[in-house]
Amino acid sequence: MHLSRQSLDTLIDLVENKLSAMEVWDRGDQRELNQLQRCLRELTSLSSGNGHDSAFGPQRRRRGRPPKNEAAVI
Repeated sequence: MHLSRQSLDTLIDLVENKLSAMEVWDRGDQRELNQLQRCLRELTSLSSGNGHDSAFGPQRRRRGRPPKNEAAVI
């Protein structure tokens, strides 16, 4: 299965957001946390060159929301 660079970046952002918002209260939560961490490692390894142009390495990817001082003013 082939995912575009944009799709991989979006999935990585979603998993990172979920991980940052998680609170572990029981074993079920811990299992979910472990699964998300494995998922993030797999997605990151896919995006770091396996089948993709190396010019699109992790250093060029922006993740998450921009800081408030960089947000566009409407």
